Amino acid sequence: MVVAEESLEMRNKEEEEEEMPIEDKRVEKILESSSSSSGLVVNQQPSILFLHPLEHSWTFWFDNPSGKSKQKTWGNSIRPVHNCSTVEDFWCLYNNIHHPSKLAVGADLYCFKHIIQPKWEDPVCANGGKWTIGFSRGKADSCWLYTLLAMIGEQFDHGDEICGAVVNVRAKQEKISLWTKNAFNETAQISIGKQWKEFLDHNDNIGFIFHEDAKKHDRFAKNRYSI
Repeated sequence: MVVAEESLEMRNKEEEEEEMPIEDKRVEKILESSSSSSGLVVNQQPSILFLHPLEHSWTFWFDNPSGKSKQKTWGNSIRPVHNCSTVEDFWCLYNNIHHPSKLAVGADLYCFKHIIQPKWEDPVCANGGKWTIGFSRGKADSCWLYTLLAMIGEQFDHGDEICGAVVNVRAKQEKISLWTKNAFNETAQISIGKQWKEFLDHNDNIGFIFHEDAKKHDRFAKNRYSI
């Protein structure tokens, strides 16, 4: 009788896993990897709450479109929103802020490693660059979440190269960019770009622009790497 009950429980669990949406499985896999890489101790006492620390702390920043029109220098309107150092911190914030599709046109939302400011002038970002993927207006929400989870879950082989990510909301499109430290490290940048595409299940070509080129040529800067 006991064997039969255990067999039934296993069958029900397998059916639940099969019914789980692909998106939920992907999120679960990333968070499980994050927990194991942090060397977490399994809680043997359900009555005691253990937080799940992230390998790095991450800060969310927001650039309000209404503030941009009043600024004299680029970047002066960017403000830190909240710092996340645990899995619980992250979900508490993510579940209580607007996702890209709900942000006003002109808004920029950043998530960068703590201490690194999302500006070209930041010493860590100065010699870096960015991979960028464009989306139709209102279509970037899922990929923004998967990008965040891949970063905080330390899914990239060259994770030390990553500074952070930003989603830019514009009238006709939304863009997600992944910022990195050393643009001349082609091996690391190509690896990051390929893995990012895999995490997002993105099949179109994407390009990498050096920040130095962007400062000189603005929107006319050309891709140094493409995959």
